[in-house]
Amino acid sequence: MFIKNDSIENVNNGMEIILVDESDNPIWFWEKMDVHKRWLLHRAISILVINKNWNMLLQQRSLSKYHCSWMWSNATCTHPLPNENNIDAAHRRLKQEMWFDTELKELFEFRYSVHFDNWLTENEYDHVFLWYYDGGVFPNPEEAHGYKWIWIEELKNDIRKNSDIYTPRFKIILEKYFQMK
Repeated sequence: MFIKNDSIENVNNGMEIILVDESDNPIWFWEKMDVHKRWLLHRAISILVINKNWNMLLQQRSLSKYHCSWMWSNATCTHPLPNENNIDAAHRRLKQEMWFDTELKELFEFRYSVHFDNWLTENEYDHVFLWYYDGGVFPNPEEAHGYKWIWIEELKNDIRKNSDIYTPRFKIILEKYFQMK
């Protein structure tokens, strides 16, 4: 059940995201940056995109991101907005960040937490989507500094050698994805 107290004002009047319990049941809406300051469990979306040559699309996060800026990560990620389902959130964000859209299928979900040096946190119940795409990619410069397609085996080797240039979430997602194969 959604619980929303309209008398609560958001500290930054920013975007609200969905707080969830340990089973991913929605329990509240809360301002995004406040959620990341308070280590509150919330719903997230991550998208993997692979082309016909088994190259995975990676995004280099923008310098303006509030954490993990300039690090490499999956094609895109987001938080569903209040009253937005997961698949709609995934399509919305794929179009906003990479300026294309494709079919998507949910692969798995998992829970993870991390604390960053800037006092922000991730405490997420993440839904991971995947699809295959061979079209053009046009990253939104406000969201992504750059992108690249990388062969999956090369990506595995690079993560072993250069783990610190990849986001914590992405490394967990890949570990779970490779266990499915």
